Amino acid sequence: MVADHSEGAAGGRRGRRSVLLATLGAGLAARAGAAGAAAHRTVAHPRHAARAPAIVGRAAAPLPLVMLDPGHGGKDPGAIGVSGTYEKHIAEAAAAELQRQLLASGAYRVAMTRADDRFIPLEGRVEIAHAHNAALFISMHADALTDRSVRGASVYTLSGQASDAQSAALARTENSADRFGGPRVHANSPEVAAILASLVTEETRRGAAHMASSVVEAFRPRIGLLTHPARHAAFVVLKSADIPSVLVEMGFMSNRMDEAALRQAGHRMMVAGAMKQAVDRYFASAGGVTRLTG
Repeated sequence: MVADHSEGAAGGRRGRRSVLLATLGAGLAARAGAAGAAAHRTVAHPRHAARAPAIVGRAAAPLPLVMLDPGHGGKDPGAIGVSGTYEKHIAEAAAAELQRQLLASGAYRVAMTRADDRFIPLEGRVEIAHAHNAALFISMHADALTDRSVRGASVYTLSGQASDAQSAALARTENSADRFGGPRVHANSPEVAAILASLVTEETRRGAAHMASSVVEAFRPRIGLLTHPARHAAFVVLKSADIPSVLVEMGFMSNRMDEAALRQAGHRMMVAGAMKQAVDRYFASAGGVTRLTG
């Protein structure tokens, strides 16, 4: 009898355990179902999802804009080489190659005062640079001299007084380019150019001098230079009061060897490569950053 009673008790305990387990299982299932439904509601209704916090901060500064100014153009051919090459074509081709190299670096924005064969007054070139808020202005030329034996590159900054007679003559030639524009276009006289040069800020003057030095350093190992290649004169196209500006003479069309070299795409690529290196040096220094952050 005792054995029978124990078996009955054990059976009762097993029955209660089964009921308890069944109840617990149902509760867990219900809880899981509720969690699943909640998850479904979150997916079905994104408005209930947690939102990422907004990121607040300063936007990256725009890349510096380099303004390239191919000299002459349109009815103004510039210097004509000993074999008939027009300076305006050499200047445009060299500027286009420099533009390509600067853009390929991903470090600059680039604009050109002209990208085709058109005439632009000297004042208009400066105005275009200001309209683009340029950080640097580079005018590109290959002029002619009466002495055909002179060859080599050089770079010029603005000054009321020319550094030498040759520079003064080049400035007079360049400043007379507006004669091709007709009676409504008049180049400034040397006297007015000297006054404008005095209005250039000291900060801009230092920036231009630094860029000129960078051009000389970059050219020296690979491009032939004039004696004392960093020069200055009253070039109207360099008159901007707040944009560091230089005029680069890549060589002289009056010299047969300079003209022949500048007619070659490979040589222009080398000139542009040296100028790109000079631009890099300029902006790597405090002088190049001032215009961007001031």
